[in-house]
Amino acid sequence: MPFSLKPHQKKIAKPWGYEVIYTPDGSAHTGKILFIKASCRLSLQYHDQKIETLCLVAGEAFVWLEGGSGEMNRIPMEKEKGYHVTPGQKHRLEAVTEAVVIEVSDPEKGNTFRLSDDYRRPDETEQLRASENRGWLPPG
Repeated sequence: MPFSLKPHQKKIAKPWGYEVIYTPDGSAHTGKILFIKASCRLSLQYHDQKIETLCLVAGEAFVWLEGGSGEMNRIPMEKEKGYHVTPGQKHRLEAVTEAVVIEVSDPEKGNTFRLSDDYRRPDETEQLRASENRGWLPPG
């Protein structure tokens, strides 16, 4: 990538809050700030290609992670500690209070398979990811 002095921000509305992608398209990694409203949760999901690490920086939240035997573990997140998610591993974030989570991952590629979603959103394909707000239309 050529040198750049410009800041980058892409804000995407989500039914549970919003995410800010702060890395430019084409980067080797994707960095996100997830703002999750109190008592909201992201879908129970897994990725077929993406590796990600999640880190709580503000508020209180749980991370749900699938263990080696397929069991789901609801883990209270500790601030400034990373929780690693590998392709195929089921996971979910759940905010207790308003929460801010940093996500660092591979570039966004492949599919996100939603096994359960409070907002009835479909699986996220690369095609859907390219649409405005990733196919989710905020109310109003």
